[in-house]
Formats: sequence, structure tokens, C-alpha cells
Amino acid sequence: MGLIIDLLQQMSVFLVIAYIFTKSPAFRPLTGESLSHRHKLLLYVIFSTFSIMGTYFGLPVQDAIANTRAIGPVLAGLIGGPVLGLATGLTGGLHRYFLGGFTAFSCGVSTTVEGLIGGLVCLVLLRRGQAEQRFNPRIALLTTLVAEGMQMVIILLLATPTEDAVQLVQAIAAPMILANSAGAALFMSIIRDQRRMYDHFGALFSAKAFELAERVLEILGDGLNHKSALEMAQLIHRWTGVGAVAITDREQVLAFVGLGEDHHLAGNPIMSPLTRRAIDQNQTVFADGGREHYHCSISDQCPLSSALVVPLRVDRDVIGTIKLYEPRRKLFLNINRSLGEGLAALLSEQLVHSRYQEQKTLLAQSELKLAQAQVNPHFLFNALNTIVAVLRKDADRARDLLLHLSRFFRKNLKRTSDIASLEEELDHVRSYLYIEEARFGDRLTVTMDVDPTLMVLKLPAFTLQPLIENAIKHGISNIIGPGEIAVTGRRIKQDVEIVICDNAGTCADHEHSDGLGLQIVDKRIKNLYGPGYGVRLSCLPGEETQVTVTLPAPEGKEAEQ
Repeated sequence: MGLIIDLLQQMSVFLVIAYIFTKSPAFRPLTGESLSHRHKLLLYVIFSTFSIMGTYFGLPVQDAIANTRAIGPVLAGLIGGPVLGLATGLTGGLHRYFLGGFTAFSCGVSTTVEGLIGGLVCLVLLRRGQAEQRFNPRIALLTTLVAEGMQMVIILLLATPTEDAVQLVQAIAAPMILANSAGAALFMSIIRDQRRMYDHFGALFSAKAFELAERVLEILGDGLNHKSALEMAQLIHRWTGVGAVAITDREQVLAFVGLGEDHHLAGNPIMSPLTRRAIDQNQTVFADGGREHYHCSISDQCPLSSALVVPLRVDRDVIGTIKLYEPRRKLFLNINRSLGEGLAALLSEQLVHSRYQEQKTLLAQSELKLAQAQVNPHFLFNALNTIVAVLRKDADRARDLLLHLSRFFRKNLKRTSDIASLEEELDHVRSYLYIEEARFGDRLTVTMDVDPTLMVLKLPAFTLQPLIENAIKHGISNIIGPGEIAVTGRRIKQDVEIVICDNAGTCADHEHSDGLGLQIVDKRIKNLYGPGYGVRLSCLPGEETQVTVTLPAPEGKEAEQ
């Protein structure tokens, strides 16, 4: 009974060491899902040390040592696998062998076998997809119990004289099996609880970071300016709890919130050498307040002592910085450093996206203006000539044509949006066709058959009018007989097809024309809906030319309206 108590007391020392171990940086490899070779080497050193200490702290019994040496190899094998367990056990076993005694060889062998047993249990759990069970205290208890039982068998088989081995096993078997098994279970319990704490705080930090990132991205939707910078600085300051937060461009402070805001004023030029270094060298600068201090360039009374300056980049060019500060007597937490660097990377990506969206919008506006410019001159001259000709015969008809012409161009001028409904597009087309029908008279017949449920369909503005103009300009106007244009719109499964068909079949004219209107329409549809949509041209020479516009069908409430 006394031996059990002594071993349990010895084990309590190991548990204190285990607790300290879980609080040290050396424990961090165990918080991950897998171990690198470098981490395994570190764990080999740690658990081998535990094994050797277990021998040194052991109690002499009949020229042998009752000890807690088995905890190190068994746990090393359980956590790191057979190789780590075998290596740790071999190290602890060799150490025990060179200490001498009639059980030196048998204990050296048994310690090696114990590490291997722990590794084999780990291997079985991994193959069953139960990797997390390696940190189950019950598994550690049962594995150590089996390993210590195996040690007693090995001592009986290898130690001589046999009578002394039997007496030794009778004296130490129960105390060592109990103490080592309980110790391994408690040691593993400490490791498991610490892992769970890491996971818990990691999950909280991740949730916090994602929520903060989401809020920051909302603010940054309009780009980086004084207003958005102030809102972001206030948000980051509130969520991180750092002493102060600043956001700059390349030349001036856009926003400053927190300690020192009485002299760090928005609009002031950048004076901090740390900030200038971060911008000029395009790298993160960290003054931790220990090895390197932050020194305010404005006031000697500034309470800030440490700073993290992270560049904001767009296409590898630094456009500004985000800065986190802490005051004197407060450590700059690593978690806030990681958060600051992560936020800067996220903001940089968002700024790239914002610039891309801005350029895309400008391109769309340019294409829209190009489409308008292409329509206006050619159509205007033909329309005016038509109105002049009609005016000689029918003044009322001429006035009516002028009203439709005015309506057509008024819509052109007012349509600043890049998106229109199919109903708006068809209304615009009717104003255009009213004038063209007056121009061609009986030579032009236009029919429309479009599914009424498709009127809410969204498509780029000026999609249909340029295509119908092409049908007239390159088709109907080049044939002698009557011209016919049919516009149909149908839902085809998950898509919508709008077909513009003329009876001219002048493929050559289409192919040798600049095709600008058709190219612009196709490109704008693809930009809006993807490469699976757009415009395609087919032709039967001398019979018909068909232009098909494919768009995604409206869904949900839009389709029901």
C-alpha cells in the first residue's frame, strides 16, 4: 500500500509538469489535426524526457526500480504513432538498461515494447477513422494497463534469477499498473481539455473574425475614403479592444480612433517612420513595445507604445495602411496581430474587387454609350429624310412621325441604367419600327409574338434595337421584294430564346459588315449572365437570316408578375 501511495505522489509531480507543458508553446503541435516531422521530433524529446525522469524519480525495490517510466512511451505512441512510440520507448529503455540491476535488460526491452503498444493502438484508431480517440483518457488508461501488464510478463521471462523476478513482480505489479494507468489517463485528460480549450477559443476567434470581416466589407463597398475609413476604424477598435486604430492612404491619415486621437488627426500627413517604412518597403512593420518601441512623431505625451502597420495593396501596389496600437503596460496580443494582418489582406482583396467592379461598370457604360452612338446618326438621318418626304403629302403623318422620333431619342437619353426589362426593350423597338415602317412603306412587314410572361425578363439595355436595325440595314434594305421581320420570344426549359428573323438571307453583308452592334450585345449578355448565354447568327443565303438571343429565364416572383 505504501508503494502505491509513493508512486501516486511521484505521478502528481508529473501531472504538474504535464499541466505546465500544455501551457507552453511546445504544446501547440498537439492542437492540430496532424503532426509534421519537426513536431514529432519535438514530442520525441519531450516524452523521452518524461520517461527518463520517471526512472530517476523511481523507488528502489529489490535491486530494481518501481517507476512511472511507462507514461512517456505509451502517450508518445498514442499521439504520434508507432515510430514515435518506439523511438521514445527505446530511449527510455536504453537509459534504464545502463543504470544496471538484474532487471536492466528486461526493463529496457519492456519500455521499448510499451512505446510500440501505444503506437499500434494509435495506428488502429487512425485506420478506423477515430483519430480523436487518441486523446481519450479511457483509451490511455486501458493501453497503459495492457502495456504495464506486458512489462511484468517480460520481466518474468527475461530477468534472472527467476525467483527474484517473481518476488519483484509480486511486489510492484499492482502499484505500477495502477499508478502508470491512472497517470496516463490523467495526463491525457489534461491534454484533451487543453485541446478543447484551443478549439473553443479558435472557433470564437474565427466567428469573430468572419463577422468583423463581413461588416468591414459592407463598409468598404464604396471604396476607401475618409467616411469608410472612419467607420472601419471605429468598428475594428470596438471589436479588437486595442488601444487605437488608424487607416491611411499613401500620404495622409484617413481616420484615427482611440488613445491619442487628440493629436493624431484625420487629414494630417503621415509622419510616422514605421508607416513610411511599411509603405515604401511594401511590408508589415511590427513594433512590439519591447525589442522595438513605437515613438509618436507628434507628441511626447502620446500614450501609445507598440504598433502594427500592415500595408493595403491593390495589384501589388501599396495604396495605404491599417494600423493597430497598444498603450504602455499592455502587451500586443498575438491574436490581434493575426487579426490585423488578416483584415489587411481581406481589405486589399476587397479593394481589388471594388476597383474591378468600378472598371467593369465604366466599361459597361462605355459600351452602352457606344451602342447609343451607333444607333443615333444612321437612324436619325434616315428618319429625317423620311419625315421630309412624308411632310409634302401628309403633314399630320409627318407630325406623328416626329413625335415617335422624339419619344425614341428621349428614351435613349434617359436610359442611363445598363439593365432593362424585356417590356421596356420591346416598347423602345416599337418606336424605332414605327419610323422604319413609314420609311419602307409596304416593303416592310414586322410581326411580334412574345410570351407575355417574359415581359419581366431582365437583359442589357439596347439589346434588341441594334439587332433589328441590323436586320433592316443589312437585310431588308438590300432586297428588291417585300421584306419581313419576325420577332418571337419563347421559354426553352430554363432559358429564354428571343429570335429576330428576316427573309433577306444576306449572310455576306452580315459577315463583311463591322458587326459592332451584334458584338456589343453578345459581349454585354455574357458579362451579365456568363458564357453560356449570348447571341448567335445563322443564315440560309437568299432565304433568311436569324439572330437568336439566349438568356436565363426569370424565376420565382418575377416570372409570376
